[in-house]
Amino acid sequence: MLEDGQVRRLWKLLSGGSSLGRAAVKCGMDEKTARKYRRTGKQPSEEIEKHDWRTRADPFVEVWPEVYEHLEANPGLQGKTLFEWLQRQYSGRFQDGQLRSFQRGVKQWRATQGPAKEVFFSQVHRPGRLCASDFTHMTSLGVTIQSQNFVHMVYHFVLTYSNWESVTICFSESFESLSAGVQNALWDLGGAPERHRSDRMSTAVNNLSDEKEFTERYQGLMDHYGMQMEKIQAGKANENGDVESSHRHFKEAVDQALMLRGRPFVVSVVEHRHRW
Repeated sequence: MLEDGQVRRLWKLLSGGSSLGRAAVKCGMDEKTARKYRRTGKQPSEEIEKHDWRTRADPFVEVWPEVYEHLEANPGLQGKTLFEWLQRQYSGRFQDGQLRSFQRGVKQWRATQGPAKEVFFSQVHRPGRLCASDFTHMTSLGVTIQSQNFVHMVYHFVLTYSNWESVTICFSESFESLSAGVQNALWDLGGAPERHRSDRMSTAVNNLSDEKEFTERYQGLMDHYGMQMEKIQAGKANENGDVESSHRHFKEAVDQALMLRGRPFVVSVVEHRHRW
């Protein structure tokens, strides 16, 4: 059975100009199979059909009403706790090896009938689908130019699937900085993902509006590159976690480079940018 890595390598070879037959041989598949994955754009793991039917009788069918009653009264009860309670209530009826099946049933109840959950963005990423971006301050690194503190920020752009990233030095969270950062990233990338996620930065989102709609200039920029727009919920920075995590790693890398050279002096903005 083919693995996702083989198909990703196939796509990379094809995008680099390799012929279909040559790329197929290098990836260990026949040309017909390679042609299929080139056409569908899906990885093997995405094509596996999941079944939702039971293959054996549910041993808990008679006790689920009691279990659900406990869950409705105390949604925080864990599956293992309830299973051990059942073993005490029905001595000898349920064996330890049935715990996983019972926990799956509890999980299904939580998903279909349990308390409402917070809305969140799925963390299952697909190639070419989503990018995320945000501004971050760099002043804490103590960079100086000719003995003067270099107060600056960067606009940070990240592909959530591959973690490919692009940074652009800027001095404010303005639309001009946002536009320059997005376009620098897309030009370096040589293409545009399907969707772009941002926080509720005022350069992109009209936060004075009841509908919190996107600004016209930001809408125009995204339309120009054919990207759909997403914004995180107010106060939910974790929903833009990919770029937030990349901020930390990027700053650590810059900090290490400055320490290695003999921080914090740099000659110019150009030199500072080249150290990334």
